[in-house]
Amino acid sequence: MHTKKITNLKKTTMKKVIIMTVTVLLSANLFAQSNKEDIDLIQSIFGKEKKELVQEYMTFSDAQATKFWTLYDVYETSRKKLGKERITLIEAYATHYETLDNKKASELVTKKLAWADKYTRFQQLYFSKFSAIIGGLQAAKFIQLEDYIENCIRLTIQEEIPFIGELDKTKLPGQNKP
Repeated sequence: MHTKKITNLKKTTMKKVIIMTVTVLLSANLFAQSNKEDIDLIQSIFGKEKKELVQEYMTFSDAQATKFWTLYDVYETSRKKLGKERITLIEAYATHYETLDNKKASELVTKKLAWADKYTRFQQLYFSKFSAIIGGLQAAKFIQLEDYIENCIRLTIQEEIPFIGELDKTKLPGQNKP
């Protein structure tokens, strides 16, 4: 039931999300992406702030809540730094899209895979920290929600990024226009 509600909400707001994502990704202030932009993107997908989603989804005692939210704030600060690194990679792809060759494509994919590994290690670290505070089951529930939100954002971004060679199908990637 909850999944249907989220799916319907996503369908009704997808155009808004796409426009906002393109604006965020192409803005000159990518490196200064603020918490407001994160909140706007999540609100456009789910209609709520991320913290509000987490509050609704998670269940723990008052004693656990105090420790959880303290750690959550630290987690979010670090997660946003990783998000900025991802935006840097997307920007590099956009910058080099027209002149992409084997070397640059390999470099960008290697950096993207390193980022994904870094993100996974980040989640592993915080899963351990959250488990110590709220237990393994609740920590797994939190990571599951984080993955869902992250995957929605990734999909939204991916839908806006052209595949290699997609914009100009009359030439091979790496060929300059005549």
